[in-house]
Amino acid sequence: MTVDHTVRLRFSDDSQAAATHTNLSAVRRDGPVLWIAGDETATVERLLADDPERPTEFGDEARFRLADLVDLPGADADEEADVEGLARSGHFLWAVGSHSLRRKQIKGHHDGPKALKRLARVEGQDNRQILVRLPVADAGGVPTPVREKVVDGVVHRAAALSGRDDLRRMLRDDEHLAPFLAIPGKDNGLDIEGIAVRDDRLYLGLRGPVLRGWAFVLEVRPYVTADAPGRLRLRLFEDGRPYRKHVLDLDGLGVRDLCPDGDDLLVLAGPTMALDGPVRIYRWHGASRTEMPSIVRDDLISRELEVSFGEGDDHAEGLSMFGADRVLVVYDSPASARLTADGAVIADVLRLPR
Repeated sequence: MTVDHTVRLRFSDDSQAAATHTNLSAVRRDGPVLWIAGDETATVERLLADDPERPTEFGDEARFRLADLVDLPGADADEEADVEGLARSGHFLWAVGSHSLRRKQIKGHHDGPKALKRLARVEGQDNRQILVRLPVADAGGVPTPVREKVVDGVVHRAAALSGRDDLRRMLRDDEHLAPFLAIPGKDNGLDIEGIAVRDDRLYLGLRGPVLRGWAFVLEVRPYVTADAPGRLRLRLFEDGRPYRKHVLDLDGLGVRDLCPDGDDLLVLAGPTMALDGPVRIYRWHGASRTEMPSIVRDDLISRELEVSFGEGDDHAEGLSMFGADRVLVVYDSPASARLTADGAVIADVLRLPR
């Protein structure tokens, strides 16, 4: 990987205290702002560019609690939502939780039966089971998520898919994915880690499961009704299901993020389990075509870039276009060299092959 240049992401004291800056999991460029999220909170952050044309730093952070905009399924509104993907399209900012279960870790002070007991414990968190659509308004020239926005006399409200309608419930009878619902994300269980929007279609990239080397992307078509404008529903496809499956040949890797580039989707891919690498960016050619096949073979997938990774750190988690021919990559567990004394984190800008 050759880094074209780097940019600084400067976070507030609150975000540093919450360790958002060292747990970055999603990013999306939106003109003069950068939408960003960490996987340990139930918030979305907005950073402003120092120069909208040639930014070298994004800062002046604003934090937006999801619970202030939509109803979250968890009893604790501030319980982590594990936001793993952000997308921006039309009037809306979209966010998706991982929908994954997690297994307790063995830490240095755990030993013997206690350590084994922790390793056997699997738990879920309700706030992870969310897909959120937030209207974005112009507040003093700055895009800002709001509870509702009126456009040409039409009221657009913040809406969510969660609770009784959540994606996990819809996958309970799926012949490929249902067996993995009870498995933690880091063990090749269900784990959503990427989102992209094209017109009325939304793509959800799965880090896991990966089956015989094939990675999954779910295609859904969310909508709302006048009687329940705060509740996302999913239109049915021809087979009667509320989702369509695509499987991609990513050389055995899972999806870490998705990013639109014209009619294509860029796919940030990495190991589905707790491994450091390899990490690559692939191009899914023509992904926005209405009748994209379920089996996405080599003729529709090309390997674009190798992305660097560390040993126990520098895990690439977020991908965004950064101009016409470059992408921005942000990292979970950044290496110490990426952390500055004033609380900023260094992100990489890579040039795409054309």
